Amino acid sequence: MKINLRLLLWIVFFSFFSCKKAEQKLIDDGFITYTIPQGGHYSDNSKLVMLSAISELKFTVVFDGSAKYISALPENQLDINKLYGFSDNNTQHHENSARIGWRWNEDELQLFAYIYNNSVRSFQYIKSVSLNDEINCSIKIEANKYVFTVDGTTIEMPRFSTSPNGYKLYPYFGGDEVAPHKILIRIKEIK
Repeated sequence: MKINLRLLLWIVFFSFFSCKKAEQKLIDDGFITYTIPQGGHYSDNSKLVMLSAISELKFTVVFDGSAKYISALPENQLDINKLYGFSDNNTQHHENSARIGWRWNEDELQLFAYIYNNSVRSFQYIKSVSLNDEINCSIKIEANKYVFTVDGTTIEMPRFSTSPNGYKLYPYFGGDEVAPHKILIRIKEIK
């Protein structure tokens, strides 16, 4: 009976520390989970972070199955939700900004370069990505252009700004519609 009790104590001991290590890994993996609530536009964990002399924003993102949605109005399925980026030129983001955008369309998750230059919005398809994968992204400022890269696919868009100062932009759902259900997006910045 002593052997079984000792064995049981060792099992409990190792189980306890194994669980702590797994829990620690989940907490310390560097990702922040942004939650857009059902019926909302804005994600939690968003805070005002001023950026000065930004030259590049690099991050890894993971979308899970909550990124799948069907818009109430079919034409809104083509709207682009916002993932991550920054305002530019010491202005509001609807004046000058660069972000990566996303949408669920044609049974795939599509990522876009999404910018404002002097209050004029434009966007360009980058590529489709898989759910539950770590997707490496960057937005780089190069004088008169933004360079967007998603898992090795790069596109360029014009930049009219003259000052690389602004603030960070976080996950946002919509245009016209609010999130039809809770959406979870995990993001880890790369320094």
